Amino acid sequence: MTGETAPPPDGYVPVLRLGGVLLVTLQGDLYDSTAERLRQDIGRTVSDDAVTGVVIDLSGVEIVDSFMGRVLSDIAAMTRLLAAQTVVAGMRPAVAITLVELGLTLPGLRTALNTEEAMNLLGAQVANLPRTAGARRERP
Repeated sequence: MTGETAPPPDGYVPVLRLGGVLLVTLQGDLYDSTAERLRQDIGRTVSDDAVTGVVIDLSGVEIVDSFMGRVLSDIAAMTRLLAAQTVVAGMRPAVAITLVELGLTLPGLRTALNTEEAMNLLGAQVANLPRTAGARRERP
């Protein structure tokens, strides 16, 4: 049919470039092979395309394991060495608790409540970005 797009291949994580920032949105479970490919793709893109920031949106992730925590830490360390910053956005409390229980401190990884705040941390222009429904949480 006209106007329909094929579903992404298995293990594919979409990466959107917004100026000098990569926006990576993770949804559901992320298999180890997919996480490894994502780490490699981000490293290659940051290096080849002079990216200055990476935002990893975890709002669609309900659980993480030690491997995924290590992948996030590796991405932050790698991007830092390539003169870019990484911000994780939208982390659910259960995910944060799991990372703490696993003893993963994730050095060099900055966090934000949502993607808009993450983009602001990176100094990116966010005026024309669509807002994600339900992603805004008010602070007490």
